[in-house]
Amino acid sequence: MEIDAPKEKDLFKAAETGSASLFKSLLEKELRWDLSMRNEDGRSLLHVAVSAGRVEVVRVLAEAGRGGSIVNSTDEDGWAPLHSAASCGYPEIVNILLENGADINLTNDGGRTALHYAASKGWLKIAETLISQGAIINKKDKVGCTPLHRAASTGCMELCELLLEEGAEIDAIDRTGQTPLMQAVVCHNQEVIFEKKPSKQSVLCLNQEVALLLIRHGADVDIEDKEGYTALGLASGDLRSLLVDAAKAMLEG
Repeated sequence: MEIDAPKEKDLFKAAETGSASLFKSLLEKELRWDLSMRNEDGRSLLHVAVSAGRVEVVRVLAEAGRGGSIVNSTDEDGWAPLHSAASCGYPEIVNILLENGADINLTNDGGRTALHYAASKGWLKIAETLISQGAIINKKDKVGCTPLHRAASTGCMELCELLLEEGAEIDAIDRTGQTPLMQAVVCHNQEVIFEKKPSKQSVLCLNQEVALLLIRHGADVDIEDKEGYTALGLASGDLRSLLVDAAKAMLEG
């Protein structure tokens, strides 16, 4: 008796819930055909499994789609599975995708690579993997931000240190003329109004520490953005004093 093939909705459900056995039971030809399916958001079974963190399903699907076209397929926003894995913080899945042909420097519609997302989310291990496999450190997205801009704006201290050690351009400017130091300062200012809330306090402190770190690594405090502001001009009173002291210490050095 012929067994009915799984329906599309069942396959997407299995990808989301981690039912690796279903995919392992399919013939290679069937599985490759299923990999071409897309849901209403233009996402493949592999996209869904990656976003849900289903390691074994990802392994089966990625190996079946080895060679690039499936692993590097994008959804309607230009996101490939690797972007999702880096953003969600799944190091094992990142490795599986890279082993099966994921393009490490593929950009989505915003011009961002997987490293941009690892940097902004603070996923140190993933960033280390991406860099070791050839991720472009100073790649700019559509608004001109590098991974260092992203890490600085979100107070990711360890990521900033890693990127600087690996050759990140410390005074790279985005389309508004802002450097990573400026973005750390601006984001610090934005958090000041929430400083009494515990959930915001740590971000406030981290942005401050990142700004000081960048100065210690030689960030130029005199660069002006397109509106004529420097990092010191953008800084609030207390932070400005700290930055001035840090800059003086560097000069006296």
